Amino acid sequence: MKLRFVLPVLALLSGIVTAAPAAAQADPSAADACYTWGRTLSQGASGEDVRQLQIRVAGYPGYGAVLGLDGQFGAGTKAAVTRFQQAYGLGADGIAGPATFAKIYALQDNDCTPVNFTYDELNNCNSDWSGGNVSAATARANALVSMWKLQAMRHAMGDRPIDVNGGFRSVSCNNAVGGAAGSRHLYGDAVDLGAGPQGFCALAKQARNHGFNEILGPGYTGHNDHVHVAHKSSRFWSAPSCGI
Repeated sequence: MKLRFVLPVLALLSGIVTAAPAAAQADPSAADACYTWGRTLSQGASGEDVRQLQIRVAGYPGYGAVLGLDGQFGAGTKAAVTRFQQAYGLGADGIAGPATFAKIYALQDNDCTPVNFTYDELNNCNSDWSGGNVSAATARANALVSMWKLQAMRHAMGDRPIDVNGGFRSVSCNNAVGGAAGSRHLYGDAVDLGAGPQGFCALAKQARNHGFNEILGPGYTGHNDHVHVAHKSSRFWSAPSCGI
């Protein structure tokens, strides 16, 4: 069981969250060591607290969709919150209040990673996240979003462990393994998955529901021994042996 400490609200990646008016405050007793929401959030809200929520529900955009992390609580965010609530047996109204935040607090560790994934798993290259195609801070932030997507995927597949074989690569690491020059691994938002208890095809197919625009697996050149999931601006799914 994780210990929770009452700490000031921290912005995970950027910006400072201003305390909400008293009428909109969430349960103050539910403070979290990673990040604490101070108000109920619903469609029409905006701010850093919305963006922090979007990171945690990024794995619930719906089939083939990707949730924008723009700090604007629009229809897509409401739908993602609703799916998150449904996944955990909460009242599914698309409004993020104390019950929704309590579930998120239970799912995250003090460094804001989801409980079943770690930064170390997604970085077996440069421990300081430097040397890629983006700044170290951006690569690390991208990896965090990927972890929350994987947490959603793991839960949807019966909470069985998902094997992570690699994630972020610096340019030198990418060259050493023969990675493509434009590999998403250089941006910190790609993850390679082992077969685990689910099997490659089940992983590749399930990933379509959790915000991954790039899915490569068995039947695609160089991907018969892993499933690659990543974020990119346009969709490219290819795992011919799995019917994708």
